[in-house]
Amino acid sequence: MRIPKPHHLIYGTLRDFLTGEELTDTDDERIRQELYRVMVEEKKFEPDQLEQRLTIETLFSKSFVTSTIELTISYNGRRSMILRYGPGSLVSRERSAIAAARVLTPEHQIPLAIVTNGRDAELLDTRTGKITGYGLNSIPDRETLGNILQNMCYLRPLDGEKKKRELRILNAFDVERCCY
Repeated sequence: MRIPKPHHLIYGTLRDFLTGEELTDTDDERIRQELYRVMVEEKKFEPDQLEQRLTIETLFSKSFVTSTIELTISYNGRRSMILRYGPGSLVSRERSAIAAARVLTPEHQIPLAIVTNGRDAELLDTRTGKITGYGLNSIPDRETLGNILQNMCYLRPLDGEKKKRELRILNAFDVERCCY
């Protein structure tokens, strides 16, 4: 039996910025908490506009994967943007973020996605897959998000083979391949 090796330094516990819940204190969690703080204090989103840790579960080729969406941002009551965090290269996270935004909610496809490693970020148009902004400053504040959304549409939810294709992409990109 192979036992996974821990790959995170654990410093103890910390309090979640949005919920006050006690969480394991790791470098990654500290970055997530800073992103949550920025979204409220600097980007002026209300805490009730932010949903944390939504998940999408997939099973393909005997590989069960739980994909976590660090933050889902609503505007005027509609899920409008997701934020996915991961250390390292942003380019390797773009396609899975687009897939997640396309299938996360049953009401519509989410039009915007952010990928970030905590030091850099990209803003993605999930309809076209194009990068529309680079850097942490490309993460829109509440007012800017409203302006951006005026020029975008909420596409109908995917179904059938199109949805299955996006779920397969999410599964392939988010499978854990470390710690053994």
